[in-house]
Amino acid sequence: MANKLSQVLDKIGDDFKENIRDDSRFYVEVSIARKADELGFGDLKECYRDVYAIVPLKHPVDGMKVRIDGRTFINYSQFDSGVVVPHYVASQVDLPKRAYVAQDSMICNFT
Repeated sequence: MANKLSQVLDKIGDDFKENIRDDSRFYVEVSIARKADELGFGDLKECYRDVYAIVPLKHPVDGMKVRIDGRTFINYSQFDSGVVVPHYVASQVDLPKRAYVAQDSMICNFT
């Protein structure tokens, strides 16, 4: 299961690789369950149903924006790709990671 989760997280990073900036205040949420389902990993769908990866963006995108307190992201980890997930998810894979340090005020972009 860890290998499948690694593939899902890598795919999220690949999908956004041109638009990621590690320390950005703008971000989008990506459903890990939905991405796993797209990749044919239906067994991960229920495990990660309400879990989202955070993708910090170089620039804001069109759509609704909501300001979020950066303290929301305590105990999150960031992979070398720039993708951010809760620490308990990051601890399930062997990808290189570090503690995520969010801005004081973050802006979630809904697309």
